[in-house]
Amino acid sequence: MVTLVLILILSYLVGSIPGSLWVGKWIYKVDLRKHGSGNPGATNAYRILGWKAGLLSTIVDMGKGFVAAGVIANLRWDALPVWLSGDQAWLLLALFAGIAAVLGHMFPVFARFKGGKGVNTAAGVLLAVTPLNMLFSFIAFCLVLWRTRYVSLSSMTAAATYPASLLLQKYVFNKPDVETSLIVFGVVLALVIIVAHRSNIKRLLAGSESRISWVKTPVSLENAGD
Repeated sequence: MVTLVLILILSYLVGSIPGSLWVGKWIYKVDLRKHGSGNPGATNAYRILGWKAGLLSTIVDMGKGFVAAGVIANLRWDALPVWLSGDQAWLLLALFAGIAAVLGHMFPVFARFKGGKGVNTAAGVLLAVTPLNMLFSFIAFCLVLWRTRYVSLSSMTAAATYPASLLLQKYVFNKPDVETSLIVFGVVLALVIIVAHRSNIKRLLAGSESRISWVKTPVSLENAGD
């Protein structure tokens, strides 16, 4: 039980690292919470500070999920609980660690529990667990973003594509090795991400959602530094 508790705590703490917020403050001397959408995420970093800040923030946020599910979940301090024994113990631990990291990103202890929407951190988790299905989600994200330039819509589409691809593998292409627990995780994760984007959904329906620009330079900020 010690192993499980420590994995969850460490994963949450890693997920709590506010990558975009720290990138803005340490490199650009800008608090992203005071500009743009106010969301301390990679998209707002891109819009306010430019593509370099957005890319670095994305790498940090994805890295948190990857480290939690791919590294921390493999640590051992004592024997695993009986219900976590078996061939799929690694998968369940990776999923638990991933959930903790996503929650850490959304409610970070290092940023007064006000974080981003968890998309990039979730992507890092999926990359560690099922890279092929993550590729499908990435393709869906790129296609929707290319056609619409809505990051929010692209993110929700990518989130929904993940469990959909698992269901197709298991029930259409007859791949029985696709774990049901992974499908449930994908569905729950997609729902969490969609709920986190509820304000974006309202703006999409109202036609007031901001589109991303392909050629982006940092906006002019007056008195942006702290």
